[in-house]
Parts: sequence; C-alpha cells; structure tokens
Amino acid sequence: MSPLTHLDAEGRVRMVDVSEKPKTLRTAVARGTIQMRPDTFALIQDRKVKKGNVLETARIAGIMAAKRTAELIPMCHPLNITHAQIDFTPIAETHTIEITASVRIQDQTGVEMEALTAVSVAALTIYDMCKAYDREMTISAIQLRHKSGGKSGVYDRAADSGA
Repeated sequence: MSPLTHLDAEGRVRMVDVSEKPKTLRTAVARGTIQMRPDTFALIQDRKVKKGNVLETARIAGIMAAKRTAELIPMCHPLNITHAQIDFTPIAETHTIEITASVRIQDQTGVEMEALTAVSVAALTIYDMCKAYDREMTISAIQLRHKSGGKSGVYDRAADSGA
C-alpha cells in the first residue's frame, strides 16, 4: 500500500498538490441501499409520501451533493464535474431501494468521493422524507463499485465483495 498522500513528512495534514498531474477522463460509480418497512416502500413506489416525490427529490439532492463534496470533506479538491447521475432500483422482495451514483470529469483528480457523497445524501434524503412513516429505515452498503482514469487506472469491486 502506498503512503498516505494527505500527510506531509512531519505527519501534518495537507491537501494533495495535483497541479502537475495530467487531465484525464475520470469516472466513479458508487452504490448503497436503504431498506424500509413494506408499507413505507409502497408509499414511495405509489408516490403517496406527503412530502412529495421521494426519489426525484433524492436524485436532485444526490447530484447537488456530488457538486458540493469539497465543501463537506476537508481535503477534497473543488471540481467542475461534467456529469452526475443518480439511479434507483427498487427491490420489492426486501423493501430496499438500491442507489447508484455515476460521476464523470475531465480533470487532474478523481471523483470517487463525489460519487460516494451523492449516494449518501440521496439515501439520507429518502430517510428524511419518510421518517414520519418509518424511523427504522437502514442505510447500508455504501461502497465504491468502479473507478477509472488517472495513474492508478481502473478499479472494479469484485461481484462477491458486498451489496
């Protein structure tokens, strides 16, 4: 494993200098889930949540979160993201909604944190909009599924290593 890049020789925290790195196409895909009671799942699917369309609101929140990740995570670089997409896959058997965020940029640093933040905030938005119905919702399995671009190349999470 390589040394931690956010620490200098004296162990002080620093922002990594990416000014000499070439701009390349970089992508990241993250995924997570939110599980809920069957009645809450049905309310979302039937668009009967009193606060509005849960998934479209969560989609907007996730995209906004990807764009503002540097404001939340101290050592992240502010980025001019060129694409962010949030998709939802309802899984009726387990009353779960799978959230997938895809983020793309042509730049000097990757967008893994932006994709992970997008999934997290989309899940939190679903929770916020439905907490009056179900406070037992569980957000889990937030993970990087894919990344490409940059010096470290392509990473694909093994199919059997998580949700």
